[in-house]
Amino acid sequence: MKVERTFSGAPWEAKVGYCRALKVGGHIFVTGTAPIDDDGGTFAPGDAYAQTRRCLEIIQQALHNLGTDGKQVVRTRMFVTDINRWADYGRAHQEFFGEYPPATTLVEVRALIDPEMLIEVEAEAIVDHE
Repeated sequence: MKVERTFSGAPWEAKVGYCRALKVGGHIFVTGTAPIDDDGGTFAPGDAYAQTRRCLEIIQQALHNLGTDGKQVVRTRMFVTDINRWADYGRAHQEFFGEYPPATTLVEVRALIDPEMLIEVEAEAIVDHE
């Protein structure tokens, strides 16, 4: 079966050995996506809403690279370091997916790879395939 991969250029991709997303048949799996800025640092430290939007923008780019968009996302998982900010994470998620809401999970974790990161998001999409 054909496998397509896309990379975002995040420093951890090469260091850890993973791709941003891959497409196998009609399934797309987007790896845990952190709020990285254009220089490789943490985007909007302390701002849960902005960090969530940034994660979803990076995911959207990966989906575009594989020929689809957020409308095809069927599942997201949000790993957060402060569950009390759930409304900020949720607002960004709702605005991004709009009338195409996926199934989702929001789980508090002890820490992410950088202490300034408040969220990491995974996504899965299903698309028509040949």
